[in-house]
Amino acid sequence: MALEDAKTQVDQAFTRAEARGLSFENTFGGATSLLRRRYTKDLAGAQIAVTGIPFDQAVTNRPGTRFGPRAIREASTLQAFDAPYGWGYDPFSELAIVDYGDMPFDYANVPEVPGRIEAHLGAIFGAGVVPITLGGDHFITLPILRAAAAKHGEIALIQFDAHSDTWADDDMDRIDHGTFLYKAIKSGVVRAENTVSVGIRTDNPDTLGVTIVDAPTVHREGVEATLERIRAVVGDKPCYITFDIDGLDPAFAPGTGTPVWGGLASWQAAELLRGLKGINLIGGDVVEVSPPYDPTGVTAIAGAHVATELIALAGWGLREGAA
Repeated sequence: MALEDAKTQVDQAFTRAEARGLSFENTFGGATSLLRRRYTKDLAGAQIAVTGIPFDQAVTNRPGTRFGPRAIREASTLQAFDAPYGWGYDPFSELAIVDYGDMPFDYANVPEVPGRIEAHLGAIFGAGVVPITLGGDHFITLPILRAAAAKHGEIALIQFDAHSDTWADDDMDRIDHGTFLYKAIKSGVVRAENTVSVGIRTDNPDTLGVTIVDAPTVHREGVEATLERIRAVVGDKPCYITFDIDGLDPAFAPGTGTPVWGGLASWQAAELLRGLKGINLIGGDVVEVSPPYDPTGVTAIAGAHVATELIALAGWGLREGAA
């Protein structure tokens, strides 16, 4: 395929015959699945499945992350022509990657959402497929981690974020984007000693023993030193990556609910994700993209790139496992 195929390719999200291969339809037209992957609810033969959870029940400041999955998919059309840069392989041609669509839920029945998320992701994990999830506020990561642990047992966690999200909250029924990691650790879903939070730049009285590589440390010590610390924490355990877009500095991602200056640059995030080649990645998410607060769309572009890097990272592991 080549760019001239735009003359005949359109709506590849529905008309694509195969799960593999790049897409060359016009960026400004067509159905906007992530990276023009085929929409399907059939996971047979799939290796990686993208899904969206357009949920933002409670955020600290600015709501709107329910529009994140849609915006990320739209922004990703700029990336569908080529293999991800810097990986040395094309996951879209080598692997069966599909867009599983969004999770349905009743917006007026919030208490049932956690169980729905866990079941929705549980179906993907249960099919032996690696999920890459588009959020949504950061609460969604808690039920995703529960589903991951049900499949893989106790897991390691890498969190990119401005906030540690370990504020004390022992009411496990509360739905709060700022306490997902506290509850994940307290309930035994992840172990603090195998959890590392990168890019943190807000105070929290108790980080529960999680390894913190704050943003100033990343800036001062560099990417390679940060990668060494991450690898030392997660080892070869089944690992999940959650990427809150406010881990990036507001200069690179202004469209989020709780922007904090002094964060990671986009190039640092790209180098860190690519530098994690070889970890045992079982899934990942990108959350907190809030398009209403960024008319330029740069935050959604960043989110689309994070999702692409997560796909490439998961694909790297699948290739290594098949070798």
